[in-house]
Amino acid sequence: MPLPVQLAMLTLIFAALSVLVLTTAASTHPHPLDPLSPAELTAIREAVLASPLVPARPLTFHYVGLDEPDKPDVLSYVHAHSSSSSSSSSSSSSRAVLPRRAFVVARAGGQSHELRVDVTDATVLSHAVHRGAGYPILTLDEQFAAVALPPRHAPFVESVRRRGVDLDDVLCAVFPVGWFGDAGPPSEEKAQAQQRRVVKLLCFVAGATANFYARPLEGVTLVVDLDLMAIVGYWDRVLYPVPKAEGTDYRDGKVGPPYTGPTAAPGVVFQPEGRGFHIDGHLVRWANWEFHVGFDMRAGTVISLASIHDAEAGARRRVLYRGFVSEVFVPYMDPAEEWYYRTFLDAGEYGLGLWAFPLQPGADCPANAAYLDGYYAGQDGKPVENKNMICVFERYAGDVAWRHTEAGFPDRLITEVRPDVSLVVRMVVSCGNYDYILDWEFKMSGSIKFVVSLTGLLEVKGTDYTHADEIRQDAHGTLVAENTLAVYHDHYVTYHLDLDVDGTNNSFVKNTITTRRNTAGSTPRKSYWTVRREVAETEADAQVDVNAAPADLLIVNPNKRTRMGNEVGYRVVPGGATAASVLVDDDYPQRRAGYSKKQVWVTPYSKDEKWAPGLYADQSTGDDGLAAWSRKDRGVRNEDIVLWYTVGIHHIPYQDDFPVMPTVSGGFELRPANFFERNPLLKMRLPGRDQPPTFLNCSRAGDSS
Repeated sequence: MPLPVQLAMLTLIFAALSVLVLTTAASTHPHPLDPLSPAELTAIREAVLASPLVPARPLTFHYVGLDEPDKPDVLSYVHAHSSSSSSSSSSSSSRAVLPRRAFVVARAGGQSHELRVDVTDATVLSHAVHRGAGYPILTLDEQFAAVALPPRHAPFVESVRRRGVDLDDVLCAVFPVGWFGDAGPPSEEKAQAQQRRVVKLLCFVAGATANFYARPLEGVTLVVDLDLMAIVGYWDRVLYPVPKAEGTDYRDGKVGPPYTGPTAAPGVVFQPEGRGFHIDGHLVRWANWEFHVGFDMRAGTVISLASIHDAEAGARRRVLYRGFVSEVFVPYMDPAEEWYYRTFLDAGEYGLGLWAFPLQPGADCPANAAYLDGYYAGQDGKPVENKNMICVFERYAGDVAWRHTEAGFPDRLITEVRPDVSLVVRMVVSCGNYDYILDWEFKMSGSIKFVVSLTGLLEVKGTDYTHADEIRQDAHGTLVAENTLAVYHDHYVTYHLDLDVDGTNNSFVKNTITTRRNTAGSTPRKSYWTVRREVAETEADAQVDVNAAPADLLIVNPNKRTRMGNEVGYRVVPGGATAASVLVDDDYPQRRAGYSKKQVWVTPYSKDEKWAPGLYADQSTGDDGLAAWSRKDRGVRNEDIVLWYTVGIHHIPYQDDFPVMPTVSGGFELRPANFFERNPLLKMRLPGRDQPPTFLNCSRAGDSS
């Protein structure tokens, strides 16, 4: 059999094996941080529907998530079972059991109900009605119901006819209305929006393209009351040409003439000894790392109990108790009537986990990836399966873990180099027009890299302009095609990271680089820099704009020291996407996402403080959430603390981003800082030293090489 055929067969076999979902080994009890299973979601639904505490009907489920046990109980559980979990002969049925509980937000009788449910006994433990501002996540079902309304609305049908568009080609999407106090909307809209759970519908034309976002029905807006599921407001304000379908479709073979240029040689990574990681249920073990992978319908991927084995100390040491994406804030920069309210809070309004679609093997994730499924509660409370939602894979990128060449010896040249291999946990969220590739990358050096990659489709505005020379005023965007403006906007992805660096009690340290003038006169040197060390006492001390001054930011454990006497810690290393909001403080979107003014915040741990804009993000007012909590200015020195970090991007669109945007990435890194006694890779057995990974290149026909 020719080598190319053998390689192709190996690739197909490996890819087929890789899509098998790794499931939990038979066990009596789930891990206390495991996401809710289909059976548990069913029990929760039955408990809520049977409870007399919420008699009103219909009842819709908007959020069902794990109400994780108290942190000390989880840490005790982990400590008690750490030895047995590392033994393949241990019996999970002998482990202590922590209660399984769920937190539910449901709508009934025009109110938002909060319920805590005992999953095992299928009973409601507590109930409260939310009385403040804001509403829960929009369900998928109600969005589908809302977008089905316009074709039956006579004024809308007339607007479509006026634009010369076929009604069958029109698609609509749900847009949250935001919050604008007593200002903003015109009076007729304001009356509809006040104290009502409403959304706006904006509509687009598909026709000959899959990229309907590129063809807006600019000027047409509908307001839908979700509790009534009825159109309660409508206007057709301006009339712009609908952009052409030509050149907007991003699908293979749909854009321009066939490609005839040079292509890269195909290739795969083949691991002859199989994967280097092991998944037991939701616990992942790889190299010196161990962590738990969970799922939440609002946050998406949740990483918990990340610890690293210190070979020199002969012990496993804690790094991260629990981490997830808390919010994705995307404000657009056009003040026009059809645009001013487009200030999305994607996690709190739409739910990141609801928009995490199945990953494509060999494309979204490499052939050596394994996959995890997820489950969430639908609007009716029944479990919904989300296949291949998270992938886990080892990355061989040709990078160097560390190296040195020494040419100082007259008789020999010494070169020591170690290849870099990392483990990636990936989810892709396709929330509307944008796709967010969210990576957690674990490195044998002890680092965790957080990478946010943006791709997908631009949100564009219909316009009269057909050429950039016609623009004579602030257009609030870039002309990317005829009658098509891509509007300026921001992306702020905020992480909630409950770090436990070698223990629960930590402090936040800012080591600021400061310039000093040399006044001693003993040498010709006129200046140097040194470090000004500041330990944050309260929350106000720990809010940092990383662009303001060069500094090292650290989470340290003041109760643990190295043999040299240094406090063990982890550095927060910004990765380039460090934009912060430039909106004025009293602007309504800024009040709702006040935390976006600075990239770093630190708060004392609180089990209920998870969501940066507050629990109820839809139509929130800024009275709840990270910025509001931090105004209490609580102590954070030598406490159990949470780091909040925001990856920020100011996005000025360009024609190269149209019709689909090439991926752009940013992020940050948590990197050991005096955590180890020395470079931990010195004692690690890395691929490439004894048995290098095999890289197979599939030769192309006619390639004589």
